[in-house]
Amino acid sequence: MARWRPLADDLDPRVREFTEALRRQVDRGGLSVAALAEATGYSRSSWERYLGGRLLPPRYAVVALAEATGADPAHFTTMWEVAERVWSRAEGRHDVTMEAVRIAEARAALGGFGPAPAAPSPAPSPAPAAPAVRRRPVLLFVAGVVAVVLAVVGVTALTGGDGDDRARPGPSRTARAAALPAGVKCTGQECTGKDPEGMGCGGGNARTAAAAWVGGAYVEMRYSRVCAAVWARISAGAPGDTVSVTEAGGARRSQRSRIGRDPEAYTSMLAVRAPGAARACATLTTGSHGCAAPPPG
Repeated sequence: MARWRPLADDLDPRVREFTEALRRQVDRGGLSVAALAEATGYSRSSWERYLGGRLLPPRYAVVALAEATGADPAHFTTMWEVAERVWSRAEGRHDVTMEAVRIAEARAALGGFGPAPAAPSPAPSPAPAAPAVRRRPVLLFVAGVVAVVLAVVGVTALTGGDGDDRARPGPSRTARAAALPAGVKCTGQECTGKDPEGMGCGGGNARTAAAAWVGGAYVEMRYSRVCAAVWARISAGAPGDTVSVTEAGGARRSQRSRIGRDPEAYTSMLAVRAPGAARACATLTTGSHGCAAPPPG
């Protein structure tokens, strides 16, 4: 029986090449996945995801693999940088899908306002020029109503709504779920407080928006455009190190996580308009503290 399962057919060729290179190096080193986990400090389940092409490993994990198998880390980090750029850009392919989401929301919301008004009945004995004179104000009024409705729908789509979703069971929510890419289970405010991997927002749907070294740990701000959410991830940390993602500005909502047995951890998601609206921070048991934040925008 083959040691490695086949990689997904739709995996980008450059990510596939990188993943296969990691697999070959593990084979050359004669390590099992369990032994690799022991040698690198990353859990077996993490390496199963990395070597299965389901998740891109952090740079530090790639360096640890190279050192554990006697390889030159520079070669693998170069390949990792290429794979990281491809992995991060993959979420851009969902832009068209998100346009479809907004159009579907608008159509569903407009349908909730009831049937279109009946056309006004003609005047009993209009003069030849009278219909044109009377229709113009009516048309302007109807156009104004449609513009207001579209504006309301646009604001609702941008803000994610609040109490209206509870009061109106919402064709917009159904339409949004139907239009999301396969495997993605939330977007916007629906994602706040949820696991990015479990909701399909990680992997190829996310990119690293900002990163920094804090002591010996690596902290990242992860951003998924399709899910309109961010979360923080820490690698190469120690048990008890904490990582958080915090919204900038007035409300300052936040999500937090702590490293346990695995030297990496990530927080739940926080819905944002753009990655610059939040920052990722780490506090180590050694007392070191630092943050990573993309430019505001």
